[in-house]
Amino acid sequence: MTRTLMPAALALLALTLTSCGNAADDQEDGAGEQAEAGQDSLVLYSGRNEELIQPLIDQFTEDSGIEVEVRYGDTAELAAQILEEGEDTPADVFLAQDAGALGAVAQEGLFDELDAETRGQVPEAFRDAEDHWIGVSGRARTLVYNTDLLDEEDLPDSVAELTEPEYEGRVGVAPTNASFQSFVTAYREVEGEQAAEDFLTGLAENDPQIREKNGEIVSDVADGAIEMGLVNHYYLYGRAAELGQDPADLNIANHLFGGGDIGALVNVAGVGLFDAEHEASQTLVEHLLSEDGQRYFAEETAEYPLIEGVEGPEGMPALEDLDVPEIDLNSLEDLETTVQMITESGLVG
Repeated sequence: MTRTLMPAALALLALTLTSCGNAADDQEDGAGEQAEAGQDSLVLYSGRNEELIQPLIDQFTEDSGIEVEVRYGDTAELAAQILEEGEDTPADVFLAQDAGALGAVAQEGLFDELDAETRGQVPEAFRDAEDHWIGVSGRARTLVYNTDLLDEEDLPDSVAELTEPEYEGRVGVAPTNASFQSFVTAYREVEGEQAAEDFLTGLAENDPQIREKNGEIVSDVADGAIEMGLVNHYYLYGRAAELGQDPADLNIANHLFGGGDIGALVNVAGVGLFDAEHEASQTLVEHLLSEDGQRYFAEETAEYPLIEGVEGPEGMPALEDLDVPEIDLNSLEDLETTVQMITESGLVG
């Protein structure tokens, strides 16, 4: 494998670090540890939230005896850090919350090719066409809304309608969040660059409620501070877990767009390996794709399992029944242009 750093990656690095802050300064300690690490340990860069993923990592260590040094951060920040570190990255595995970040790293030749047995466990639609990353769980975009304030029939049929005057000041968005950025990249791919630019501009001009994280949007929707917001489907389940309530008893609900609307995008959280011969790294991937690992995603984080035989989160349609847009997740690697478009729209800064 050849690890190189292309000019486009440097541009992405600059843009991402500007919008998301610089995590690299805080995480340079330990560089070079990979070379010293044996097969009984690994370094994981995780763009997934610690509260959500650490129990699964702890179980992996207990089962395998392999110690995992986890460096948590925003997915976009970590992708940018990896691009900066290049072939000297101490990371053995990158666990990202969206396909776009994985694609950006894969595009620079930093991931090794995954073996056929691993690839074969996940449907082709949820893995890299060049076999350099693989999805481990699925997440659907949704419009969460306050059921005390709105009926579902009051909500739009298409995400594009949120730019219309009737939704002025009523919609929460998290424009620096990786899931929103991947959604915008998908918008560009499916609807075209001009349509995506028009959507972002229209959304910005419609006085949206800006939040940093999806969880903040869901909390504010539940509290009535915002009527509705663009998030991923499982944040509702996270809210229910925090309150110790059944998701069906909450005063918020997920509105799933239909008709193949881009607002119904299903993205993946996934992994890439920097050295496929590193047995500890391969063992971690096997753990994430095991029945127990996939059940953890369905039951504990309310995401969609991607292997056969494990049921999805309770209360959500089956993955195959979602009316999703036709898109190749491999096409979401151009975060640089997306971040620039979001910034220029006025949604950031």
